[in-house]
Amino acid sequence: MSDDRVDDDRARGLFRSLSHRLAGDVEQLPDEGRLPSFERATGWLNTEPLTPEGLRGRVVLIDFWTYTCVNWLRTAPYLRAWHRKYADAGLTVVGVHTPEFGFEHDRDNVTARTRALGVEYPVAVDDDYGVWNDFANHYWPAVYLADAAGRLRYHHFGEGEYARTEMMIQRLLMDAGARDLDMDLVMVDPDGLEVAADWRDLRSPETYLGYGQSSGFVSESADRYDQSEQYHGTPSLPLNGWALDGRWTHAQHAAVLDEAGGSVSFAFHARDANLVMGPTPAGASIPFQVLLDGRPPGDAHGTDVDADGRGVVDRQDTYQLIRQRDGIDERVVTLRFDRPGLEAYCFTFG
Repeated sequence: MSDDRVDDDRARGLFRSLSHRLAGDVEQLPDEGRLPSFERATGWLNTEPLTPEGLRGRVVLIDFWTYTCVNWLRTAPYLRAWHRKYADAGLTVVGVHTPEFGFEHDRDNVTARTRALGVEYPVAVDDDYGVWNDFANHYWPAVYLADAAGRLRYHHFGEGEYARTEMMIQRLLMDAGARDLDMDLVMVDPDGLEVAADWRDLRSPETYLGYGQSSGFVSESADRYDQSEQYHGTPSLPLNGWALDGRWTHAQHAAVLDEAGGSVSFAFHARDANLVMGPTPAGASIPFQVLLDGRPPGDAHGTDVDADGRGVVDRQDTYQLIRQRDGIDERVVTLRFDRPGLEAYCFTFG
């Protein structure tokens, strides 16, 4: 038996022990109020419209998400696994897609990414933030659990706490009368953007490029907002600083490339570097190259580029640029674009 298999068996044994311990736990879960209505959803995917009344008798997991959010992407393997494992035992997962960026309001984009990400459970499309506001929610991702009587009993904001969340699912299912429940916790095998962050070496924050929320831009100037300007890169960047080179418009929502040959650079300290970006108009294709400290990334390339750093932006999405396999240190990632019309929204790291 390989070492990986031994470690996997040990993890399963630990999870099984934790789950069995929960079964006899006398902890009283709080009553956090009634399950709000979904009536202000602007549409539904994978189902007809759902209501709290129609869901009575089932445990309901409500998950707020938006498809480019890297924090949500890293929770997605667990949501899919819980849906597969517990749907027949009485669990309904409802994803509430509340968009962050303008392009995430596009129904075709949401439908395509829902399918590509393997989201098979019901999704409430929440373009107007109606469901978000009815839950008084403030986070992507956010999970709420409602019991079979339609009362909210548990919530968790952000990544992590997967074991505890699943144990709460099991607890509520057993309270609802589920029998012969498999008490092992799910084991997932994530890939690409869905791999958990290396929190020990993560020293770079999510950073927006549009001036509405931007930070760290070394050429920041209100006098240049919303104007096509020639920017000149800098030979050195401070940690978590970023620079533009070439002709760009620093718009409120994004940095927009106006001429071919422009680049954007970021000094980061993390295993992974990602960028939310997309072409204009939608459906166009823009070739690009990623450089790590001025050189092709080789084995440190992310899933959306090859070893030479070559990739194509052909949709508005999160692109993984760098995944370092060796020691993690402060590095500079640079993207050069062969065509204009690129919108760069937000760097994220993992």
